[in-house]
Amino acid sequence: MTLRDTVALALLRGFPGQALPEALRLVTGARPTGSCRSLTQLVVRLGLRLPGGCIRDARERADESLARAEEQGVRPITWTDRAYPPCLAAIADPPPVLWLRGHPDVLNTPSVAIVGSRTASRYARDVAEQLGSDLAGRGVTVVSGLARGVDSAAHRGALDGGRTVAVLGSSVEIVYPPEHADLAEAIAAKGGAVVSEFPPETPPRPAHFPQRNRIISGLLRAVVVVEASDRSGSLITARLALDQGREVMAIPGSVLGGRNRGSHSLLKDGAKVVERADDILEEIGLLGGNTPVRADAPPVPPDALLACLSDGEACDLDDLTERSGLDSAALLARLLDLQLQGFVQRVEGGRFVRVIGKW
Repeated sequence: MTLRDTVALALLRGFPGQALPEALRLVTGARPTGSCRSLTQLVVRLGLRLPGGCIRDARERADESLARAEEQGVRPITWTDRAYPPCLAAIADPPPVLWLRGHPDVLNTPSVAIVGSRTASRYARDVAEQLGSDLAGRGVTVVSGLARGVDSAAHRGALDGGRTVAVLGSSVEIVYPPEHADLAEAIAAKGGAVVSEFPPETPPRPAHFPQRNRIISGLLRAVVVVEASDRSGSLITARLALDQGREVMAIPGSVLGGRNRGSHSLLKDGAKVVERADDILEEIGLLGGNTPVRADAPPVPPDALLACLSDGEACDLDDLTERSGLDSAALLARLLDLQLQGFVQRVEGGRFVRVIGKW
């Protein structure tokens, strides 16, 4: 499907979010009988009844968004782009398009989110900044939402030692809060990225922030919550992370005043206690280096999915689903693991190849 039609899909009024996984499968299929090459064909294949003229309207708005993005130096990354992170493609409702300022390769690196209170205490800000710096210095990308408090502290710490990604509840050229515009510029300039699913000229709205949280959790291996009350928005990110099969961890804090009630609730429910960066790295299998390795796996693990791929052969999701017997969610999750371990690479057209000589 063309870039224009994929952007139009994201802007299509009335398109149900629960149809996104099947839409992804149809769009990334390589075989003519199993794939959709236009938005009109996709809507028909999904059996959707949409108001007349809505596809034309979505395409016109897509043209406007793409023109603005080009003017502003913003890159659209669609489902079929090799830069689209496979871990995000594996969630229940992946965005068809990510709009990005900065370096797209950072989206395909081992990542951890640090999230928490916007009205954070000095202690929480110091912890978030230290964790951000320590993780980034060990080769882990720090992801957060560029908000006041914990988020901005984590970004600033990460910039000291490595790279960070900010996920916005507005379009990427409209930074919120506005006082973080310089921070966003530094993130994009220093090897990181500022990303959003919202097209250019989209202002921040209250409903956008819970919506963007699924992208924060979808981009990474684990979420670390720093100082969250029992009504904190960071608990939404933690719940989404659990739904997506990610690890959830929390920093313990004072029992006075209720600032940490949400974090402590996560700990009571089984979240890992974090006191330092090594606690996080150990949980996600990165302790001792910055290459993800499962502790119980041999150096070159036998793998049924790898056995479905010949050296240098590019396969789409339909092929791999048929060969492996895995459903879409399980297949994408396994492909993510193999990609992070260096056994598989994603190439143009949303296809995957086995790295020659790795197994």
